[in-house]
Amino acid sequence: MQSELDRQMALLNPEQLAAVTHEGSPLLILAGAGSGKTRVITTKIAWLIGERGVDPRSILAVTFTKKAATEMASRAVALESAAQWCRIHTFHSFGARFLRRYAGEAGVDQNFTVYDDDDAVTILAKVAPNLSRQQAARFAHRISLAKDYCLDPEDVALPPLEAKKGYETRDRFLGKTTYPAACDGAVDSGGEFSSLYAAYQGRLRETGNVDFGDLIRLPVKLLEENQGVRRETQSRYRIILVDEYQDSNVAQFRLLRALTGSGTYLCVVGDDDQSIYHFRGAEVDNILGFQGQFPGTTMIRLERNYRSVSPVLSVADSIVNKNTGRLGKTLRPERVGGKKPRLVFLPDQDDEAAFCGELVRQAYEKGVPYSHWAILYRMNAQSLGFETEFLRKQIPYHVVGALKFYEREEIKDALSVLAFLVNPKDEIAFARIVNKPSRGIGAVTVERIIERAREGSSSFLAECGTAAQAGNKKTAGGLRKFSGIMEELFAELHRGVGKDGDPRLSDLIALTTERTGLLDLHIQRDEITGTSRGANLQELANSALPYPRTVEGLLKFLDTIQLDRALDTGEEADNAVTLITLHNTKGLEFSRVVITGLESGVFPRADKAGDELEEERRLFYVGITRAKDELYITSCAERRLYGRTQMMIPSPFLYEIDRELFTALGEVPPIFARHKSLADAMAENQWD
Repeated sequence: MQSELDRQMALLNPEQLAAVTHEGSPLLILAGAGSGKTRVITTKIAWLIGERGVDPRSILAVTFTKKAATEMASRAVALESAAQWCRIHTFHSFGARFLRRYAGEAGVDQNFTVYDDDDAVTILAKVAPNLSRQQAARFAHRISLAKDYCLDPEDVALPPLEAKKGYETRDRFLGKTTYPAACDGAVDSGGEFSSLYAAYQGRLRETGNVDFGDLIRLPVKLLEENQGVRRETQSRYRIILVDEYQDSNVAQFRLLRALTGSGTYLCVVGDDDQSIYHFRGAEVDNILGFQGQFPGTTMIRLERNYRSVSPVLSVADSIVNKNTGRLGKTLRPERVGGKKPRLVFLPDQDDEAAFCGELVRQAYEKGVPYSHWAILYRMNAQSLGFETEFLRKQIPYHVVGALKFYEREEIKDALSVLAFLVNPKDEIAFARIVNKPSRGIGAVTVERIIERAREGSSSFLAECGTAAQAGNKKTAGGLRKFSGIMEELFAELHRGVGKDGDPRLSDLIALTTERTGLLDLHIQRDEITGTSRGANLQELANSALPYPRTVEGLLKFLDTIQLDRALDTGEEADNAVTLITLHNTKGLEFSRVVITGLESGVFPRADKAGDELEEERRLFYVGITRAKDELYITSCAERRLYGRTQMMIPSPFLYEIDRELFTALGEVPPIFARHKSLADAMAENQWD
C-alpha cells in the first residue's frame, strides 16, 4: 500500500525531487514565487525520517512566524508521524529554549521572562530619567536594532576600523540611525549611545530577564565564545533547515553559522527576488552570499510556477530582471493562456478608486466573488480612497494589516481636534485631545474641568484657565499650552483663508496636526514601530482639498466622513475585497490583483536609490506574482500629496516593462508613449 509520503513524492517535479533527496553538501534552494517551496521543505523533513532513517530529534527547522512554523510542523507530520519529534521553531522560540537550557552560561535566570517593547522603554526611563517617554522609546528601538546587527554596547562606540565584529556590519547599523536627529539631541554621539545601551543592558541583567533582541544575540555570543556549548549543540542538531532565508538579519545569520558544524547538513530555502524587509533588518546579502559563506554549496532553482498565468509571469520577470543584485532565475508557468495584464492610466486618485470599484462591481455581476479581488498599494494611507468608494458602492472589503482608515488612532485624534474647533462643548473630543501629546495634565484634572464646565455652563477652555490658576506648575503650563493652541486654531479657522491667502481646508488640517503636536507624536511612533501614521495624517489633510477653509467647509467635511462611516456595517464579510499594502501580501495569492499608485514618488518612493530602489523593484515583483488570473496596474496623472494637487510622472518601473507584455487603457501620457525610459522622458522636460 502506497504511503502518503510516497504519494507526495510522486507529485514532485524533477527540481523539487532533487531538492528533497539532496544530501551531503550545503543546499540553497532558490524557490521562485508560487514554486511549491513549502511542499519541498516539509516533504524533505518526512523523507529524511521515513526514507533515510534520520532521528527526528536531530532535525532543527526554523522560520520567522509562529503561523509558518505551525504549518510546517503539521504538513510534515501528515507525511511522517515521527516528524512530531523534530525541533520546528521560529528563530526567537529556538533562542528562548536555548537560553533556558544554558541559562547559567548565558548569565540569565533560568526562569527569565521576555520583556516587550514597553518594558524596554520603562527600563530606559529608569536608567536615564532625563529622557522623555518618547525619547526613551526611540532609544529602545535603536538598541533593538543594534541587537539585530549583533552589536554590543562597545561595538557601536568604536571607530569603524576598530569594531571587533567587523566594521561593515557596524556601519550598516549606523547607516540606519543618526544619533542627533533620531534622538532629539539627548545623545549626540555613538559613544554616548553606547553608554546608554550599556546601562540598559546592565539593568536588564540585574532583573535576570531578556528582551527579544537577546533571544538571538545571547545564543550567538555563547555559541561563538563557549566551545563546549558549541560542540554539544552542533552534535545535537545534525540537520538544519531554514525557511524564508532571504528575510534573515545579521544576528540570525551568525546564529545559523554558529550552529553549523563540520558534520551538519544545512539546507536553506528562500528567494532573493522576494527580499523586501530591509527596513526590519533583513539582509538580502545573506542569501546572495550564501555560497561564499558555506563552501561547496549546491544550488537548486525552483522555477516552475503553479500560481500565475503566463502573461502575469512575463511582466514579473521583465521587471525583476532589471535588478543587478540577484542570483538569477526565470519563472516558468505551468498554467497556459490568460489575459495580458492591463496598464490603466487615470486622471487622478478619485478616478483610480472609482475604476477599481467599477471593475469589482461589474465582475461581481458576472459571478466573480468579491473575495477574488485584492487592491494593493505602497502605503497604508492610500486605502482611504478605496474605502470611501467601496462604502458608497456597498462593496464589502477588509483592510489587512491595519485598521480601517477612520478607526486608526491618529485619525481619531485629528478628527477630535477638528470636532472641538466647530463645537467647543464636545466633551468626548476635549477629553481625547487635552493631554495628547502628553502635557502633564492628569486624568483627575480633566474630569474636574469637565464636571465644572457642565455645572457652570462655561466652556472647557474657560475652565482650563481656572484650573491652571489652581494647579501645580506642570499642570498649569500644560493647560495654558493647550488653550493657546486651540485659540490660535480657532482664529485660523475663522480667518477663512490662510496667511498666504490660500482658501483650502487641507492647509488648516495640516496646520492643526502640526500645532497640536499630533504629527510629531505619530511620526516618532512611525520611526519606532515602522508604521505610517504620519502619512495617514497627511492623507486626511489631502482628502480635504475640495473643501473651503470655513466653518461651513469643515462641518461639511466632518459630515461627509460621518456619513461614509455610517455606511459601514462593522461586519467583516467572508466574501470581501482585500485592501492591503504590498509588504503585507507576501505569501498570499488572489485571483485578480490591482496594483495602484504606479507614479514616481509614490511607488517607488522619492527617496529610494541604489540598493533601496532594487528592493522597491522586488516589492513590485512580489505584488505582481500575487495574481493568479488577472493583473491590473494603475497610474494617475494627478494625485493629492502634501496638501497639494500635483502632476505625476509614470513610475520608472513602468518604463522598464516590455510594452508588448501589457494592454494600455485610458489616456496614455504622450511622454510615456514617446520614450522607452524615464531618464529620456525627464531629459526632454528637464525635470529634477
